[in-house]
Amino acid sequence: MKALNPLFFLLFLLLCGCATNSVEKRKEERHGVYSELTPELRAAVDQGQIKVGMPMDAVYIAWGKPSQVVTRESEKGTNVIWLYHGTQMEEHRYWTYLGYGYRHGYCSSPYLVTEYYPRSYVRAEVVFGNGVVKEWRTLPSPVY
Repeated sequence: MKALNPLFFLLFLLLCGCATNSVEKRKEERHGVYSELTPELRAAVDQGQIKVGMPMDAVYIAWGKPSQVVTRESEKGTNVIWLYHGTQMEEHRYWTYLGYGYRHGYCSSPYLVTEYYPRSYVRAEVVFGNGVVKEWRTLPSPVY
């Protein structure tokens, strides 16, 4: 059995550490806001969850910086929408020819190539009115 590459293992630990400590870092960054939250909202933020009525800063602590910010105005007022993007690898298949030369000429044969490209999509959106969450939703990753 082949041993894991030590560099790969170190990178894995580093990435896992960053993912789990990011909420803690944002809590330190916005300590004043976090300490003023109700116990219920603090518990939600600690678990990376958001709730209707939660202030923008609490959403930032729980989920981080949004990928995109959109402003929408209607007769009911102005809303700010935070969009969080995700990335999914999209498979592309195509036929091509593998050419090779030999002593008496050139030959080619078809073969199938599979390549993967990252594709971004909106994975969640949070709608704010007057600085607090009015509604939010998560969206499934698309099927390509």
